[in-house]
Amino acid sequence: MLTPRVVVVTGSAGGIGAAMVERFSALGDTVVGLDLTDGIDITRPEHCHAAAQLVVDQHGRIDVLCNNAGISAVGDVVQSTPDDWQRVFAVNVFGVANMSRAVIPHMRAGGGGAIVNTCSIVATVGLVQRAVYASSKGAVQALTKAMAADEVHHGIRVNCVSPGTVQSPWVERLVAATDDPPATYEALRRRQPMGQLVSCEAVADAVVYLAAPTTFATGIDLLIDGGISGIRIVDDG
Repeated sequence: MLTPRVVVVTGSAGGIGAAMVERFSALGDTVVGLDLTDGIDITRPEHCHAAAQLVVDQHGRIDVLCNNAGISAVGDVVQSTPDDWQRVFAVNVFGVANMSRAVIPHMRAGGGGAIVNTCSIVATVGLVQRAVYASSKGAVQALTKAMAADEVHHGIRVNCVSPGTVQSPWVERLVAATDDPPATYEALRRRQPMGQLVSCEAVADAVVYLAAPTTFATGIDLLIDGGISGIRIVDDG
């Protein structure tokens, strides 16, 4: 039986983050959720350092960091405003860097750990109307690999998970705001060769796998995308 770990999850209040909290808790781990709804703003370095120090003060260490908090924007590069770029990168990229900067020294002092960043299939496959979001997740993918290289000799593994379109509250809100929600949902479903949206639980399971001390991997991007990036279905009829 694995020793219970101290796990920090950002963006823990709903969707993928809540599923992560549930999955790690079911393993017996001590899970600390950090979310904007609780007053933790990962775009502010001082919030990240204070939160990390509090976890260490209360639990003695941090074994796993899940950099999951993220936001999105819809539009192409012409439609996207400078504010869109600043807002999305502040959370998706600088937030990951801020939280990692706060936690890694504690992991180094403890002899190791695991970091899992929530990326996206848009870092690998171009999708329409996602210029800002895709760019931010491309940066997360590159940052994951750079951090993995920097931390491997400290015993810290760094990986990321890239879901396809997730059955999440954010996606549900986007679909509901369209002119024809059923048709929009069907288009999203059909876009994934396996014929369904990714569940939050499936993403959380992948994160748990990457965080496991028995997982011999660092610097990888684990695709949970229903086949978008790997296969094409051709209708010969």
